[in-house]
Amino acid sequence: MYRLLFICVLFLFNLQDASVKSWQANYKLTWNDFKGKPETNTGAVAITASGITFGFSITETDSHKVVDFTTEVHAHFYPEKSWYLPNKATKHVLGHEQLHFDITELFARKFRQRISKIKTANSVKRELKTLHNTINRELAAFQNKYDTETDFSRNFEAQLQWKMYIEAELSALEEFAINE
Repeated sequence: MYRLLFICVLFLFNLQDASVKSWQANYKLTWNDFKGKPETNTGAVAITASGITFGFSITETDSHKVVDFTTEVHAHFYPEKSWYLPNKATKHVLGHEQLHFDITELFARKFRQRISKIKTANSVKRELKTLHNTINRELAAFQNKYDTETDFSRNFEAQLQWKMYIEAELSALEEFAINE
């Protein structure tokens, strides 16, 4: 007889918010997706709140031997936590914010790729949690690097280079995309 143990780890924000958007290749953010109250004291023109949600289930025997596991990884955008200043936001800034969401999807794919290499073993729960923490640290560092190198979208040339780079990386990891 097998027991099914389900564990769900949610990153960043509560998913009870029905307006949460999953990343889709054929959907680009619009300013209407940004529903949060703008923060005027930050110096930012817009903020994209996005993150990776992660859940897994483990099947184990009565003797607690892990015999299988499944995972779910999603890149999400959080409209109620995302905002913009209407009098300063441009199409170019929106493209910068879209790329933040695309970067989140890129790291969701990297996460799925790394999960695909994990072998079923009693240590799988610990391995998945460690991998989740690692990918989130890498994602945060990458998002910061993106903002720094593009000067928060003000460096148009760097912005274009990043856009092409992220598109190529997403394409290279297409097999780890979710087909919805």
